[in-house]
This record gives sequence, structure tokens and C-alpha cells, in this order.
Amino acid sequence: MTLLALAGCGTGQGSRTGAAADATGTSGVQDKPLTEADLERATITGADLGGYEVERDVAATPASHKTADPAECAPVMQAVGGSSGFAANARVARIISPKERGSGAHMTLSSHSPGDAKQVIDALRTAVDRCKTFKDILVDFDYDAVQLEPDPAYGDESVSLRLTQLASFSEGEEPVRVPYAVVAVRQGATVVMFTNFNRPSGSKDTEPAGIPEAIVKAQLNKLSKPA
Repeated sequence: MTLLALAGCGTGQGSRTGAAADATGTSGVQDKPLTEADLERATITGADLGGYEVERDVAATPASHKTADPAECAPVMQAVGGSSGFAANARVARIISPKERGSGAHMTLSSHSPGDAKQVIDALRTAVDRCKTFKDILVDFDYDAVQLEPDPAYGDESVSLRLTQLASFSEGEEPVRVPYAVVAVRQGATVVMFTNFNRPSGSKDTEPAGIPEAIVKAQLNKLSKPA
């Protein structure tokens, strides 16, 4: 059974700044920050995506202060929650659920300065390359099997990864292995993060999590259109 990725959500206070740029990316989207109203218009609805329901979720603009041990793995931990270590000018979030059986996703669209948008992707890619196991300090869950997947070549640049959460809610309890999937895409100065997890139905259920390509393509297509 595949459920939506909500366990890693959460942001803190803080910000970083990046260099401005006037170039247009390979996606054809101009590298300029979008307002919250722009993001709302550019976010998919149920009318854009047949077979799915799209619901609003809470999203905050500050940089995430979620931390990991080792600290260099924090960008992966933050991406699981649909955020990053960079404050956003605007951010919206949606929960996308299949009307029937199948996978859905939790999605955030974050508007950054052009420099920060690029650094969000760079920081995540670097962390995935360096971190194979880490601990979420806030909830004391371990993660392992962090793996960089082949580049799906979405937008101007993208990162795809899989990892496994070891969820344990009481001392001495056997951890439940919960596979996660994350896809992060930069399109212009907007970063879109898709996350999902697959809750095992039994001890032998090892089906990996995934992000439906239909969701990713529908969102990137709408984002690429002029408001």
C-alpha cells in the first residue's frame, strides 16, 4: 500500500542568499522568482491530472532547520519533507492522491532567487553522493540505503533518489523499513520536490517507493506555461 510522504515535513527559521541571474534555463522558463500568486496559478489541480485528487497542504517559506547526523546529510533529510536549507520567496504544497489504487505524491513548489534555486539542487545532489546512512535528530529515526537514481532529465536539472526509513516507535521494537522516493526538479528559479513512501504490508514487503511520472510531467508542463 502506498501512502503520501508526510512524516518528514517541517521547516524552521533562517535564510541564505544566492547570486542573481538573468538567463533563461533549458526548460524555457525565465530565471526569475515567482510570487505566491504565480505559484498558485502554476500548480496543478485535479482538472490537470486525470485519476488523481489534489489537496492543499501547509507550506512555510523559511529555510528548514531539520538536522541530521552526520550534519552533511541534512539536505537529504530536508528534501524528504519537501524543503531545503534555503528560504523561499514563496512556497505552496499539495497532497496528490490516486482516486483508485496506485501511488500518489506530496509536492512542494518553492520560488527562490536564481542562485539559491541552483544551490538547492547542488546541495541535495552532493549530500546524496556522500551520505548512505544518517539519523533524523528530531524524531530519532535512522535512514539507510540512500541511493542516487539515474538523472530523469526533468526541467533545467533534476535529482532522483531513494532511501529507507527505519521507523521504530518504542524501545526494543523491531524497526519497520519504509522505502522513500524523492525527485527534485529546478525549472527556472522554481524548485519542485515530489516525495512518496511505501508503507510495507508485511515483513517481506520490500516494494520500493516511486513518484508517478504522470504527476511530474503534468506539473512541469503547467509550470512552463506563461501565467
